Amino acid sequence: MIKRKCEGESTLVELKETRRELALDCCLLAGKIMMESGAETYRVEDTMIRMAVSQKMVNSHCFVTPTGIMFSPSDELATRFVRISSRRTDLKQVALVNAVSRKLVSGEYTLQEAYEKMQIIDKTDYSFSMGLQVLAAAVASGCFMILIGGEWRDFPFASLFGGVGFYIVEMILAQTRVKIFSEFIGSFVIAVLALLAVKSGWGINLDTIIIGSVIPLVPGLLITNAVRDLMAGHFVSGLSNGAEAFLTAFAIGAGVALVLSF
Repeated sequence: MIKRKCEGESTLVELKETRRELALDCCLLAGKIMMESGAETYRVEDTMIRMAVSQKMVNSHCFVTPTGIMFSPSDELATRFVRISSRRTDLKQVALVNAVSRKLVSGEYTLQEAYEKMQIIDKTDYSFSMGLQVLAAAVASGCFMILIGGEWRDFPFASLFGGVGFYIVEMILAQTRVKIFSEFIGSFVIAVLALLAVKSGWGINLDTIIIGSVIPLVPGLLITNAVRDLMAGHFVSGLSNGAEAFLTAFAIGAGVALVLSF
């Protein structure tokens, strides 16, 4: 009788440990997806803490940076670390993870169901095709060129050069994984094409063509997240994102300036 009771208690402890480990994996996966998709640091930390509290881990702590996540579920369990190796802009994944976390906290999903949903989100590519992204960049470039006072005659050139520059940046980034280098080459090509168009007499205003064409390359989300994190007191993430945005903007300006200096 005593042996059976001890075995039952041992099994119960193992089940609790297994559930804690599953909750820990679910929280870390949610944070990893959100950070890789361009979410703000405060949003990632808030989501992970809420999920942990819903699983009875009330003493949990997490520290999120653009390159890694440290999560401590309790005093009994060891702290876990997840490396963030790549970042992109995919707000749909952020919204899907937030939806799953809310349903887990409200009780609509069990922990196992939430973890399975997170795995599906992580493995699914929700990004648009490259052709559609290039088309969107081209249209945005032409429209921005008009907004800053450009001529309608330059609209085709700004659209074409913006699409070409965006495509070059994405292709180089996929091969080298160095964002600054890809942004520099993309802006350099845009400036060369714009200069040739104006020198040949087809284009009118060199400045508006270049400005409109490089707008899709500007790190708007990084700048926004940097300011938001700094306002929320996340100085490590804010300064990191701000430095990355500054270097990206510098690469774009250097590529254009190199062409215009000749």
